[in-house]
Amino acid sequence: MIGKLNHVAIVVPDLEKAVATYRDILGATVSEPMDLPDHGVTTVFVELPNTKIELLLPLGENSPIARFLEKNPAGGMHHVCYEVEDIFAARNKLVGAGARILGDGEPKNGAHNKPVLFLHPKDFCGTLVELEQV
Repeated sequence: MIGKLNHVAIVVPDLEKAVATYRDILGATVSEPMDLPDHGVTTVFVELPNTKIELLLPLGENSPIARFLEKNPAGGMHHVCYEVEDIFAARNKLVGAGARILGDGEPKNGAHNKPVLFLHPKDFCGTLVELEQV
């Protein structure tokens, strides 16, 4: 069901510093910051030959990653994102197998303007999983 690894997301306390690290020290191509109010984050993508790194900064007081940053002030890995061909078929299969979908269970458009869902980390070896339809 899952396809390629689309990205690994890292929450950062200072987006400008994180961008400088990936761009200036590691020599990566880095996107412009993009605010995603529906997800409560500002995001930047670091382009790699085989995948992407998503740098996340809380956006607004109700950001779901603000608590993550409170518990991990230096930041850290937040989630992995896998590609799926049909997000509704994937969701239905996962729910049928007993997996929990976060939120209301309906896909929202993510940073790539494609439907995404998040899966409960307790069902996936302690890792928050995002699925993105490609």
